[in-house]
Amino acid sequence: MPTLALVRHGQSQWNLENRFTGWVDVDLTEKGEAEAKKAGQLLAQTGVGFDQAFASLQTRAIRTLWLALTEMGAVWLPIEKDWRLNERHYGALTGLNKAETAEKHGDEQVKIWRRSYDTPPPPLDLGADIDPAADRRYAALDAAHLPRTESLQTTLERVLPYWNETIRPALAEGKNVVISAHGNSLRALMKHLFGVSDAEIPGYEIPTGNPLLIDLSDDLAVTGARYLDDERAKPLPPTP
Repeated sequence: MPTLALVRHGQSQWNLENRFTGWVDVDLTEKGEAEAKKAGQLLAQTGVGFDQAFASLQTRAIRTLWLALTEMGAVWLPIEKDWRLNERHYGALTGLNKAETAEKHGDEQVKIWRRSYDTPPPPLDLGADIDPAADRRYAALDAAHLPRTESLQTTLERVLPYWNETIRPALAEGKNVVISAHGNSLRALMKHLFGVSDAEIPGYEIPTGNPLLIDLSDDLAVTGARYLDDERAKPLPPTP
């Protein structure tokens, strides 16, 4: 019976500054590095022998994984990186301070953009300095695949094929897997794994640097789940 660990990256600089980050490649803060190291220590204490690691193409997730694997004595693990595990694209909100955006547009509108399941923010302008189309790491992708804005729903629509094509088969082989990604890409995956409704999923928050350990049956149904740092745990959906 395989084990899956989901790790949201440690605190980033824009987390600290309360800004919408999305696809901008922001690095970890000193606190974020400490959270990543602690995540690795907590994973090591479980005694689970991990076999495979996955990460997004964003620095904060990759460095979180590196720091965690170092603490686990498992830097030798094969790592696969893919853009489909990237954070949700926040469109025209990217880089804006969340509190200032709420003052400008109203708390309710910002809440809809941030927490509704299927309502994306306004799209990013073509040719913007932070347009991922200008980022070399995405040069091989068809421009049609690069989002200009996303809701949680459209984030799930890109995460799920990667799950089904790549991660799920590794688990089906009996491998124990750790994924280092982002609040929304992991929340989308949580929705799928736990069967959370569209209405309920916006209420679930994944804390930075706190591994979520998920026990799976042989047919990859969730049989149990827990955050490893009890003091920083958030509520979890019921086990299906």
